[in-house]
Amino acid sequence: MRGALLVCGTHSDAGKSVVAAGICRWLRRSGVRVAPFKAQNMALNSVVAADGSEVGRAQAVQAAAAGLEPEAAMNPVLIKPSGERHSQVVVMGRPYADADARSYQALKGELRPIVAAALADLRARFDVVICEGAGSPAEVNLRDGDLTNMGLARAAGLPVLVVGDIDRGGVLASLFGTLALLEPADQEHLAGFVVNKFRGDRAILAPGLAQLEELTGRTTLGVLPWIEDLWMDVEDSLALEAPRPEAPAGGDTLDVAVLRLRWMSNFTDLDALAAEPGVRVRFTRSAADVERADLLVVPGTKATVDDLARLRGAGLDRAIAARAGAGAPILAICGGYQLIGERIDDEVESGRGVVEGLGLLPVTTTFASDKLLRRRAGRCPWLDTAASGYEIRHGHVARAGGDPLLVADDGEPDGCRLGSVLGTSWHGALEHDAWRRALLVEVAAACGRSFTPGATSFARAREARLDALGDLVADHLDTARLGELIEGGPPADLPTIRTEVRPCCAS
Repeated sequence: MRGALLVCGTHSDAGKSVVAAGICRWLRRSGVRVAPFKAQNMALNSVVAADGSEVGRAQAVQAAAAGLEPEAAMNPVLIKPSGERHSQVVVMGRPYADADARSYQALKGELRPIVAAALADLRARFDVVICEGAGSPAEVNLRDGDLTNMGLARAAGLPVLVVGDIDRGGVLASLFGTLALLEPADQEHLAGFVVNKFRGDRAILAPGLAQLEELTGRTTLGVLPWIEDLWMDVEDSLALEAPRPEAPAGGDTLDVAVLRLRWMSNFTDLDALAAEPGVRVRFTRSAADVERADLLVVPGTKATVDDLARLRGAGLDRAIAARAGAGAPILAICGGYQLIGERIDDEVESGRGVVEGLGLLPVTTTFASDKLLRRRAGRCPWLDTAASGYEIRHGHVARAGGDPLLVADDGEPDGCRLGSVLGTSWHGALEHDAWRRALLVEVAAACGRSFTPGATSFARAREARLDALGDLVADHLDTARLGELIEGGPPADLPTIRTEVRPCCAS
């Protein structure tokens, strides 16, 4: 099998990332060399590839589904919001420009050939490339400069599947409306639909799907059922409301509160905690939650100074300080580590110069224009375990007291531990089974909880989820038709839906 396919969605978090990952896993198990691709990704969750490039988390997960290491070509343009109207644009894994919504539109002319070259490179090296769109292809206000939805489909001759989330309601209207809003040349590429998160009697849905096909000339390739606790690394803050699985435990449940920062980044750092038996993870802005949780996590942020000001404005700085004063455990990661320190000197990200931090750890942060991107491995002397992670940061942290939390294999210390307050610049550290479990045992002891960590590795749990996604595709999609689309491209006989916009009558 050779070819490519674009998976779009009726809206953000409709399930296109999950469907793309499932197709990648199904193809890999079928012996096909497959790679994922997303031309333009707007997300604050990212990883560092082996070559030091920065890639969106969803594409890293899809790469894992395909049995590959992530690489920059899989996500040539990554947009990382760093304020209400400001974003860092990462191109081929490296910082490229800072832009607002208008200036980014002007960049698209120079980004288009980069996107085309990245996709062509993957198509030359792999049998199949499964592309993922962004947002909705029916965002007609953005169509002229589109890099990742129908603009990509037409430039690369891709057939398109549109995924709709029936759990949110109105899925038939969303699928029909997405097609109907497209201009005729774009409609020629939209080859079929997928319904996601269905629960109930399929027979009740069948008449609606039959009418959708009659109206559009497109078939629904499958209806994916709702599966409890089936979640994967998310990139959209909409998905934070979804419940995290909580496996049974023989002892007490550890309650983990995660500060829901406005510009929170890499919140997938907490997935490994949520998958641990007997651990409940909640994202919160409540001062009461901050004070009563067994463990408070201050996560990463793409706007450290802005989020620090928001914490103070909400009075959460006092709740965090009270918690630290009571000796209750706190773990701060990357941007969270920076804001709980004594001082931040930032002429790069916010441009606000010197700002006082929360003062919980004896560290100062100086922002530099160069972005540090690297994978790390080493040990945690305090817990006497191995540790690993990756760094994505402009902030350089200097420690003036306490003890280093981690020490890399090259001897470079990282982070700080002072009493019950811990800070580290390493994202992904909680995915290291030994370090995560040793940390949870310490938290449980500090809180007087009876807790026994699980025995299943997080990497194995992630693989099981990817296999479950592959099973969804194999069991619930028309894989024969899917293969035909991948190899044959957009069908030649797709009808066009004509829409007519009429002016409102004057009263």
